[in-house]
Amino acid sequence: MHLILFFIFAALCLAGAVNLLLQTHPINSALSLIVVMTSLAVLYLLLGAEFLAAAQVIVYAGAVMVLFTFVIMLLNAGREERTLGSRAARVVGFPAVAAFLALLATVLLKAHGLGRAAMQEGVTSTDDLSAVLFTKLLLPFEVTSVLILIAILGAVALTRHGDGERSASK
Repeated sequence: MHLILFFIFAALCLAGAVNLLLQTHPINSALSLIVVMTSLAVLYLLLGAEFLAAAQVIVYAGAVMVLFTFVIMLLNAGREERTLGSRAARVVGFPAVAAFLALLATVLLKAHGLGRAAMQEGVTSTDDLSAVLFTKLLLPFEVTSVLILIAILGAVALTRHGDGERSASK
């Protein structure tokens, strides 16, 4: 059952990633990224990493994607201009990607012991992790939230029309 769920959510993750690249509107791309992040959370659950799955959903699929969507809507980003790319990139890029994939496949096929995972004896519990996060790492945690707030305020300031003064007619 785990293998079937893995293949379903891995395919959903890959489809969301490809859809992210193929979309022409930024909001649709952000929604595709939410599908990718949620699929990754399910894959973490299948691996037995419940804390990582919850953090993936809360932090990335929740907070970061809401921030991305908010900034995209605030900036009123429309359609992007599509180009076919340079001819040199097509001539050099496709063979380079094929060579890289062939090298990667060769390394993976010849690797011994690939796919074997073992638990270490000193497994950290979620209680220990949260105690460290909210005691020793509290300052970086809060600094990150302030930086995100500053980024939102910067996006609002960039999108304001005019010099910021309200006209008397309003």
